[in-house]
Amino acid sequence: MATLTPRQQQIFDLIRSSLQHTGFPPTRAEIAAKFGFSSPNAAEEHLRALARKGVIELTPGASRGIRLKVSRSDSELPDQFSLPMAGVMQLTLPLVGRVAAGSPILAAEHIDRQYQVDASVFDVQPDYLLRVRGLSMRDAGILDGDLLAVKRAGEAANGKIVVARLGDDVTVKRLNRRGDTIELIAENPDFPSIIVQAGREEFSLEGIAVGLIRPGAF
Repeated sequence: MATLTPRQQQIFDLIRSSLQHTGFPPTRAEIAAKFGFSSPNAAEEHLRALARKGVIELTPGASRGIRLKVSRSDSELPDQFSLPMAGVMQLTLPLVGRVAAGSPILAAEHIDRQYQVDASVFDVQPDYLLRVRGLSMRDAGILDGDLLAVKRAGEAANGKIVVARLGDDVTVKRLNRRGDTIELIAENPDFPSIIVQAGREEFSLEGIAVGLIRPGAF
């Protein structure tokens, strides 16, 4: 890992901690508030310095578009990867590609491959990785082709990013329950939210997002 200044190390640690505890990086405004910067622009300068040193990757136009860089060693198998500062404990997670209509998300025919991931990067251990399709969650830093780490769950608190099944479709959205109404919120103004009445048979939760990996970084 590149040599960082004390402040850069603090910001890097904040990003890593946020990913571990929430599954998503902080915004520039959150970084500025944490360290007492006068504006988010100051946070942006530190992030650009970290990007130049090769320890993070920035996604233009996304408020949470910050990725920890993924490193790959020659000793690893082709279908495996590890994150920076890997620990001893490793998880082997199935990668789910396209989900066929009406079938279980972890059905054997949906599994593209197995990935080995450093367990220490997740505060909550995921059960599988889901390949993201589309840009409806762009402003949460979730892009087309990303690997979303998911913990299987049938319930989730408001504000959590979830994997939900709507009829024959599986989608990733932010959950908001209001009485008997379920709102699945997109993190991109180009995409509308989805409104579902609670109790409808075609809606179910498949899991909660607990982390994110961008495979193009290795």
